Amino acid sequence: MPSAASSGRSRNAPSSSPSSNLPARSTNPADYQRAPGPASVLAKEYADGFEVGEHRHARAQLIYATRGVLEVTVAHTLWLVPPQRALWMPADTPHAMRARGAVSLRSPYIRDGHCPPGFPSTPHAVNVTPLLRELIVRAASIPVDDEPTGRDALVIAHLLAEIDWVPGHPLRMPAGGDRRLKHICGAILRAPGDPRTLDAWAAEAGASTRTLARLFIAETGLSFVHWRQLVRVQHALPLLASGMPVADVSAALGYDTPGAFAAMFRRVTGATPSAYFNAADCKLSDPA
Repeated sequence: MPSAASSGRSRNAPSSSPSSNLPARSTNPADYQRAPGPASVLAKEYADGFEVGEHRHARAQLIYATRGVLEVTVAHTLWLVPPQRALWMPADTPHAMRARGAVSLRSPYIRDGHCPPGFPSTPHAVNVTPLLRELIVRAASIPVDDEPTGRDALVIAHLLAEIDWVPGHPLRMPAGGDRRLKHICGAILRAPGDPRTLDAWAAEAGASTRTLARLFIAETGLSFVHWRQLVRVQHALPLLASGMPVADVSAALGYDTPGAFAAMFRRVTGATPSAYFNAADCKLSDPA
């Protein structure tokens, strides 16, 4: 099966300098498909804009970055993966990736037969607790060719046990196939702050408001308003992760006040911007 290293098409080269707290080790995902332990963690750095073309792995993967935001595409679905979340990728699932900002990937590959019961057979969001983050970082220092023993074996076992599935899919962006829907979705993805209502989009797309509302529900499972809110949250995540003030992000996305943006962000993610990024030690200031 092709690996990310062999099948990815990059627009920019990945960073060649390893993380200062990790020993030199393989950055070829293929090596991690043959690792002897229950799980082995790939550590790799990507420059902003680096792209990995569609590929698949023999083992299941937890796509996680301690720094930066990863954009992962699976079929017609886009996932955005910030440092507070990871994406479960089952074995042999075609996917592509793109780095938004400089990305520090720390990705566990899990050997067949060692996934705990309940692991889903489709991509799924994973909540990364502070403990899970530290376990992944610690496991990245375990030599890929060694069978984990002693403390290393305990680290791997605790890592697998700490995985916590996120209810729903707040980072999943379904896309429709209807050409009118594609036109609208594409325009909003390019300009998430566009304030036009569904009535205005209907006039441009040459369809009735009722038809578009039905298409959004039928093809994405979401209303137009909810779909656009997800787009805005996805657009906001890398901006907030880079340290942009909440007020500036709010204005960029077309909200009249930072409070209105923060309320929408909380409805979609279940947390305010500052609470959402606390796990990554990002310094954000929510509006009062």
